[in-house]
Amino acid sequence: MNAPLAFAPDAGRIALDQLSIRVGHGKDAFTAVDRVDLDIAAGEFVCLLGPSGCGKSTLLGALAGHLTPASGALRIDDGPVAGPSSERGLVFQHHTLFPWRRVIDNVAFGLKMRGIKQAERHAAARELLALVGLAGFEHRYPSQLSGGMQQRVEIARVLINRPRVLLMDEPFGALDALTRLKMQQLLLDVWARFRTTVVFVTHDIDEALFLADRILVMSPRPGRIVEDLRLPFTRPRDADLSTRADFVALKRHCLALLHHDAPVPPLPRLSPLGAPSIHALQFAI
Repeated sequence: MNAPLAFAPDAGRIALDQLSIRVGHGKDAFTAVDRVDLDIAAGEFVCLLGPSGCGKSTLLGALAGHLTPASGALRIDDGPVAGPSSERGLVFQHHTLFPWRRVIDNVAFGLKMRGIKQAERHAAARELLALVGLAGFEHRYPSQLSGGMQQRVEIARVLINRPRVLLMDEPFGALDALTRLKMQQLLLDVWARFRTTVVFVTHDIDEALFLADRILVMSPRPGRIVEDLRLPFTRPRDADLSTRADFVALKRHCLALLHHDAPVPPLPRLSPLGAPSIHALQFAI
């Protein structure tokens, strides 16, 4: 099918200016995210990578409009984030599907809330279900699906609202390794078609390297961006990428960044064709 979602060429631009977020109340309050400056271009796929408790999900919650920053500015497409919006879709680690609704009605729910007639919203839901490989499962209930299939339905339910930004909080973290790899490839296929801006939270280095255009590595709490790593890998990507020397070298670099008491090796230098240099191979061996 042709892309059912249309985005303005500049939709989904994100800008954070000295953004700080505090969580908790009174004497129990603490700074979870501290003075983050960040610009994300429309259509970029960005991974937030960091240890547990570093503020990744907190930052995602602010982007979704569920948390109010303590200071600084957060803007999307030049407008301030002032609360939740269907233009910012959010996918969690565990699905939030309605167990009493069939798959097609779960996916179409956002359109129902906007007053779209059943025939039109079901047609749109069927298109998206076909795109995520679930044609023929429209009339099942969530409990009749595997975990990976439930997450496919969740992604389709978010995409039907045509979000400018797709926010994903470790959406594949509860899946087995093989299903997780399949879901990562599915996500890249869907993103290649729609090119909405994606901010994807993970603590898995391999996942971040496989998916992202950029990896934003965060420090332990209070969360700060310690490195903005732009990846050199071309698209489309496949599972063989993880065996390449430049992938392994970048993985070692990220590991060192996450272990703040360890020396950080320099980034590998790439040839004009993207092949690893001898310097990169030294770090990969």
